[in-house]
Amino acid sequence: MGRVRTKTVKKSSRQRLRNKIAGFSTHLMKRIQKGPVRGISLKLQEEERERRMDFVPDESAIKIDRIEVDQETVDLLESLGMKDLPGVVLREDQGPINVAPAMGYGRGGIRRY
Repeated sequence: MGRVRTKTVKKSSRQRLRNKIAGFSTHLMKRIQKGPVRGISLKLQEEERERRMDFVPDESAIKIDRIEVDQETVDLLESLGMKDLPGVVLREDQGPINVAPAMGYGRGGIRRY
């Protein structure tokens, strides 16, 4: 094929290679139309990403008006000097939290040979 000595695109000397390049560029164009493509940065995609990052919801999903914590957390906050945080309330003791035991060991469970 020969060397490319400038920063321009070298013309392909073979039909097969031209078809491969055309097919791949068509494939990339279809992917770009569906959504953002990793490794390709288009101005439109950058603007869309900035718009998503700048979005602030009307109401926060985290409610901080009243936060119920247990006695251990209250003691921790006292030791850190943050005893008078607004909205932190000691909840009534509901006993220990029961956690279901795991089915087995690791991802596949207990192996039985």
